Amino acid sequence: MEEDFAPPSSKGAKRAGIYDQPPVLLKDVEISEASRLKTGIAELDRVLGGGLVPGSVVLVGGDPGIGKSTISLQISNQLTAKEKTVLYVSGEESVAQTKLRAQRLGAHGEKGKLYIVNQTDLSLVTEYIRQLKPDIVFIDSIQVMFDTSIGSAPGSVSQVRECAGVLTQLAKSTGLSLFIIGHVTKEGTLAGPRVLEHIVDTVLYFEGDRFSAYRILRAVKNRFGSTNEIGVFEMVSEGLKEVANPSEIFLAERPQDVSGSLVVSTVEGGRALLVEIQALVSRSNFGYASRRAHGFDFNRLTLLVAVLEKRIGLALEAQDIFVNVAGGFKVEDPACDLGVALAVASAFLDRRVLEDTVVLGEVGLTGEIRSISQALIRLNEAQKLGFKQCVVPANSVKGLKEGNPGIRLIPVATLKEAMDVVIGVPAGKK
Repeated sequence: MEEDFAPPSSKGAKRAGIYDQPPVLLKDVEISEASRLKTGIAELDRVLGGGLVPGSVVLVGGDPGIGKSTISLQISNQLTAKEKTVLYVSGEESVAQTKLRAQRLGAHGEKGKLYIVNQTDLSLVTEYIRQLKPDIVFIDSIQVMFDTSIGSAPGSVSQVRECAGVLTQLAKSTGLSLFIIGHVTKEGTLAGPRVLEHIVDTVLYFEGDRFSAYRILRAVKNRFGSTNEIGVFEMVSEGLKEVANPSEIFLAERPQDVSGSLVVSTVEGGRALLVEIQALVSRSNFGYASRRAHGFDFNRLTLLVAVLEKRIGLALEAQDIFVNVAGGFKVEDPACDLGVALAVASAFLDRRVLEDTVVLGEVGLTGEIRSISQALIRLNEAQKLGFKQCVVPANSVKGLKEGNPGIRLIPVATLKEAMDVVIGVPAGKK
């Protein structure tokens, strides 16, 4: 799409000099631990790395209706309760609409100063920030903001890049914390230029089906903490509710005595989560067998099916195979490979898996089971939820016994060994 070119304005020259600190020697730089501000939402603080850093810029993305504006108002309410001044800039809703949503969420802003404005003009927004001197600013959303000095329409590459750049510089120079909400495209990436993700300090994505009750908040970039942490929320009528024990939630509706269902453990940052892998295998009625994966990498599923065909001898070439991670969760951990492979085999053979068992292991192309990382915290989580035994790679057993996880370990070296141990009883029979 073509855009009108506007020559740099004199206002742009002033922005270039917003950082007025001269160069200094590295050995003379004094550093101190940044005083993080707790948002009052523990799951969010976990993802941010322990809290909100003054002067940081956080970009929040996600599908429409998944909860970006909801959590923004909840954060605003929590921070005003700490006597912080918050400015919420709503470019897509009127002040009255924002007020109605805030009432539904129980965000009244009575203990502090919570300002709401419906504005899309960047110059007016920056003027409000200079007048009110807020501690935290929310921009909802960056795609509707526009700078009058640029000739292109709001939402264009030039507008998004310029508006985000000006707001980021303002946050850095004044020390305020800035939350920017961004829309996503059909491909699931943030709309606008990729530079938008580069200029901010933290990028958070909401994952999950908007029609599902659960939401996953994941950091894909964080200059002040780990990008491996996740926050789990449940969408209720009063807004987003923190889920203290996600494993228990993901396994709450797991069926018993059926084939194609087993439990694996995935690690996100310092937290181990138990999730249910479901598989369904049925004879294809067409010439080309279908493969579908929800919450698991499709290419990885294809590889595991090929290993089952070649190394185990399962005739899956004419079978439709469907794999789902229950609860709308997405797993990328290689330690879940063995669980997916055994779930597919269990569904194909119509045999249920061993009771009260968690399965861990990465599957190689020759059918070998490779060792996994952070196995001990996975086993501790499984024991906490009442599982009695765990299938683990043989190479990982020695270190686990030294850690004394308090759960029976079943070492396996190959996929064939794992199948012999885990799958043995026809579905519905003891």
